Amino acid sequence: MEKEKDLWNQRYRENPTVYGSKPNEFFKQFIDTHKAGSLLLPAEGEGRNALYAASKGWKVDAFDFSEEAREKALKRAAERKLTIHYQTMRIQDFEPGKKYDAIALIYVHLPEGVRKEFHEKVYKALAPGGFLVLEAFAKEQLRNQSGGPKDKALLYDAPTICGDFPFIHQLYCGQKEVILNEGPFHSGKADVLQLVGQKF
Repeated sequence: MEKEKDLWNQRYRENPTVYGSKPNEFFKQFIDTHKAGSLLLPAEGEGRNALYAASKGWKVDAFDFSEEAREKALKRAAERKLTIHYQTMRIQDFEPGKKYDAIALIYVHLPEGVRKEFHEKVYKALAPGGFLVLEAFAKEQLRNQSGGPKDKALLYDAPTICGDFPFIHQLYCGQKEVILNEGPFHSGKADVLQLVGQKF
């Protein structure tokens, strides 16, 4: 885990931006069409989604295990006079201590055991009526060169994700081919899984 964290710290340190400065398009579409509230962004990286949500009036909590990512996100927030609450924390250490109106998992790829446990905690952290927003690489992404894990076990499909959230009412769930333009590490044709669900 420390080796992986060092790799990501180095990546964030050596690149002006890793996944671009603009928000993920699927996430942006959700933010633009829903009333602002409280939002959690796990594995948020350099803060592109957190800053966009904050600019639209959302109260944003975010975390990542990379100190470099957090530092860049908070610097950008200060430059834009935006407020985000950003912690340095591992996915495994997350505990659902409060309830959120929305939680967005944008390219949060995890091993099966870690994923299932984390997704259970995510569900618990959603307020009644709260929304889950997810975009991640599908298993077919292995045929592309636009980013993502090269281990099929870390890529997702609809049955797996739906199985992790059996009590979420799916408002939208689909796999599609998109053209990513999210910085040097997410660029080109990609196969992604997208989900918007609501907790009742």
